[in-house]
Amino acid sequence: MNIADKVYVAFDYKLTLDSGQEVDSSPEGQPLGFITGSGQIIPGLEKAMMGMTVDDSLKISVESEDAYGQVNPELFQDVPRTQFPGDMELQPGMTFQAQGPQGPITINIKEIKDENTVTIDLNHPLAGKKLHFDVNIVEVREPTAEELSALSSGCSCDCSAEEQAGCGTKGGCC
Repeated sequence: MNIADKVYVAFDYKLTLDSGQEVDSSPEGQPLGFITGSGQIIPGLEKAMMGMTVDDSLKISVESEDAYGQVNPELFQDVPRTQFPGDMELQPGMTFQAQGPQGPITINIKEIKDENTVTIDLNHPLAGKKLHFDVNIVEVREPTAEELSALSSGCSCDCSAEEQAGCGTKGGCC
């Protein structure tokens, strides 16, 4: 079966930046699975995978516009220093995880303006970057009813039907 719209795909991958730095990869024996056309992976990668089948490999570079977008200066915000733990020495480049309205978000400290003000960057950490993927297709098949149900419930994890009923209520999926 070839990868087409609305099929389940599992793939192993390694993600690197222009510098060659590896920033992500699928754990050994744990390919990343998704349903095509559901917005679960970046558009440039999904588009490049179309037509592939099990055991196909691909090396692809995805421009930022087809990945996490360009850096949006409107997502730089000045916040009071008091929003961070008082005993923590803040430095530009530090990252924190916070709970946003739609799940976890990464906050990057862009600048320490003064003793009372910190500029944070709410852009995705890979925004504005060209991404290089090394991909191997592991599985291509029709999605199960449970997988399709998870899509319609807004839950994109491998929760049971009971867990999906409260999806997102525990600070994340399930």
